[in-house]
Amino acid sequence: MTAVATSAARAATALKAARDHLLGLQSPEGWWKGELQTNVTMDAEDLLLREFLAVRTEEETAEAARWIRSQQRPDGTWANFHEGPADLSTTVEAYAALRLAGDPPSAPHMRAAAAYVRGAGGIEATRVFTRIWLALFGQWQWEDLPVIPPEIMFLPPWCPLNVYDWACWARQTIVPLTIVTAHRPVRPLPFGLPELRTGKPAPRAPRTGWDAAFAALDRALHRYERRPIPGLRRAALRRAAEWVVARQEADGSWGGIQPPWVYSLIALHLSGYGIDHPVMRAGLAGLDRFTIREDGTRRLEACQSPVWDTALAMTALLDAGLPRDHPALARAGEWLLREEIRGPGDWTVRRPGLPPGGWAFEFDNDGYPDIDDTAEVILALRRLGRPDARPALERGLRWMAGMASRDGGFAAFDADNTRELCLRLPFCDFGAVIDPPSADVTAHVVEALAVEGMARSPVVRRAVVWLLRAQEPDGSWFGRWGANHVYGTGAVLPALAAAGVRPGAPCVRRAVAWLEAHQHPCGGWGEDMRSYRDPAWIGRGEPTASQTAWALIGLLAAGERGPCVDRGVAWLADSQRPDGTWDEPYYTGTGFPGDFFINYHLYRLVFPVSALGRYLHAREGMS
Repeated sequence: MTAVATSAARAATALKAARDHLLGLQSPEGWWKGELQTNVTMDAEDLLLREFLAVRTEEETAEAARWIRSQQRPDGTWANFHEGPADLSTTVEAYAALRLAGDPPSAPHMRAAAAYVRGAGGIEATRVFTRIWLALFGQWQWEDLPVIPPEIMFLPPWCPLNVYDWACWARQTIVPLTIVTAHRPVRPLPFGLPELRTGKPAPRAPRTGWDAAFAALDRALHRYERRPIPGLRRAALRRAAEWVVARQEADGSWGGIQPPWVYSLIALHLSGYGIDHPVMRAGLAGLDRFTIREDGTRRLEACQSPVWDTALAMTALLDAGLPRDHPALARAGEWLLREEIRGPGDWTVRRPGLPPGGWAFEFDNDGYPDIDDTAEVILALRRLGRPDARPALERGLRWMAGMASRDGGFAAFDADNTRELCLRLPFCDFGAVIDPPSADVTAHVVEALAVEGMARSPVVRRAVVWLLRAQEPDGSWFGRWGANHVYGTGAVLPALAAAGVRPGAPCVRRAVAWLEAHQHPCGGWGEDMRSYRDPAWIGRGEPTASQTAWALIGLLAAGERGPCVDRGVAWLADSQRPDGTWDEPYYTGTGFPGDFFINYHLYRLVFPVSALGRYLHAREGMS
């Protein structure tokens, strides 16, 4: 047997085991959903939320505390991703939650955490959102926090710093926080946190230009906050609360994500909504859907991804050769069609005349359809060949194409959400707060439109030009929603191929060379989350199944069929578990580049299935 035949045989064996495992994970309703693993701030803030609302139970506290302790490292710290560096704010929040659970400061694990915190600058050096949580319980002074007044609700959409200048996840967080910071509540804990303080202000770089201007604005807002205009303040608080209530989803969440959810519950409670109010009851009950209990522990997902996971699983199974009329695909297709969003959302502020369509990320997030999810759903559904899917596909294509930003690229949720003044606010020291176009989302849209026969349309041509301009000098593409340049490059190459860019084009050859240069000697690919902050990590990290699959998908789309691809396939076959999936403790999904990361537990399966299936299909074409 030749080396090529051996490689194909091993790929076929691995593919069958992975495909069967994936089929076994489908729900009876037709969807797939893997866990979204993040960090312990979700669990710490859940306990703090319940303490603030006076609904915390001993059982919930004990279960969450066990989980938080299980994630602490030997040096006493907590990180934001597997084997990542210690994170000060995460460690402070985890420590506060464990104090709430009754862990004494004298316990060895608490002493180790406190020593790290003091050495890293103490509470004084934590992010704004951590200090807001501490202020709720009298552990920080409200006066020492940046101000965003609720009066911003009256700024029109054309005015800088209006709420629609923020990304959808940020605006849903900031609006309730304007209520919270206006009320400045304090509900003291039965303990203090002096062991986490240094007594010294955090060192800050000299402020110049816009930073100095916004620091001056913050000082002015602090003066206004001491004596706001009473009628205007009451009207602003009322409008903010109405805005929040109007955006609660059917499952009780806000945006289907943790940050706006917890702050909205606190804000509405401060606005007079009792725990028994239907909005509050739905919000608290909805958290149970995001709760995972096992082995006496309790942890929360920051978000859930059933639409995204289902579309990727369908594509993977079709790539693996599953017939398009297979019952599993039929159930999945029916479920996705029921998930289509037919109503308006915040996106209409920038695109008021665009008819609705598309799909969101979560089970219930009808106010925020996602351009990226819509592209992947279109790519999956169209391959089923269902006549009843055509109207939904047409609506999705029209909406998705209409969400192009002025520069030709595509973002995740909004069009033209690029006003960088938001980044200058002292309040915004954590995470991405705007939603500009990214290479990965733009690539998925290009691919979806191109396979629907729109490769020569103006919207695709402009998007391809955007991608070519976004290519890094080293030949890769930055990955906004996945780690990182491996993800971006693996997404763009199939899009360029679908749009008709020839394999020999210089942009394709440079990208191929970058992927080849960053393959590990073992055959796999990996890129650490630190690549978002430190360029030395770009293309470097422990090999993972998902990132190896992304690289292979990109190389195969570029027409590569040589030893580099064969080694990548061999690595997948060698590292596969007996049950058909792969171990992947390393995080490869991105929430906020540099700040918040996700381990999508289904990524380790769906992408290798697609890569192996496409590899075998390419080999068949060569024979």
